[in-house]
Amino acid sequence: MTDLPQTRGRLTPDRPLNDLTWLRVGGPADWLFQPADPEDLAQFLAALDPSVAVFPMGVGSNLIVRDGGIRAVVIRMGRGFNAITVEGTRVTAGVAALDAHVAKKAAEAGVDLTFLRTIPGAIGGAVRMNAGCYGSYVADHFVQATAITRAGEMVTLTAEDLNFRYRQTDLPEGWVIIEAVFEGAKGDPQELAGRMEAQLKKRDETQPTKDRTAGSTFRNPAGFSSTGQADDSHELKAWKVIDDAGMRGATLGGAQMSPMHSNFLVNTGGATAADLEGLGEEVRKKVFQHSGIELHWEIMRVGEPG
Repeated sequence: MTDLPQTRGRLTPDRPLNDLTWLRVGGPADWLFQPADPEDLAQFLAALDPSVAVFPMGVGSNLIVRDGGIRAVVIRMGRGFNAITVEGTRVTAGVAALDAHVAKKAAEAGVDLTFLRTIPGAIGGAVRMNAGCYGSYVADHFVQATAITRAGEMVTLTAEDLNFRYRQTDLPEGWVIIEAVFEGAKGDPQELAGRMEAQLKKRDETQPTKDRTAGSTFRNPAGFSSTGQADDSHELKAWKVIDDAGMRGATLGGAQMSPMHSNFLVNTGGATAADLEGLGEEVRKKVFQHSGIELHWEIMRVGEPG
């Protein structure tokens, strides 16, 4: 797999991915492609042998790359893909813009996308996973997205195209989202800033934000995220069924289910991807034995075992 198309971006062969994921694990990609801009990406995909797999990667906040790495061209968008613009109540964000930055820039312009403030990662992953917090989801604010197909064509995607569900969307294999447009309610910038400060404080008090994690490990069995409301039911929360199965603080190698929040998988230092995935599978098994509930991964696992 040596003959790859010419590009203005950066192409690196056999690039280890461990330093590009929040959990700091993962073997090498056959190639890492960092496109210069959307045109560069479109031309590259159009010229790339159709038999070569591609894997779009964001900031790696919600990802376990297995120890054997990925047999594909991993596409990682950076500076050419992180612009944020606000017009009226519409916010357009490049796929590499951090969720937190989008929330802050929108708030400064008096647009309420505050739910994005505490979601780890970048906009591409948020759209792909229909990220949500405090009862708000990407789907609730989504206007449209622009993507480049595996054949290098630029297309517009509607909410119908993506078919938003709890932590899932439909995006054809090899298509790469490059930007998304959101609609938010009008709000007072100071009030929005205050609300985000309160959200951050609550998050830091209840989640292991100083540890190496990838956010929530498993989807909530109830099929919706935490609403943050006073009447929020806890019975069908992932952390609750993990606790009930006695797996809070459980360890395997360098992996641990956080003692602070048992739905957070932590690399305590020196964990392999196999440790992390293995512990997650053990948790799923124990929860199923205890309650008959089947937990589904929220963290994406990709690549080959070591």
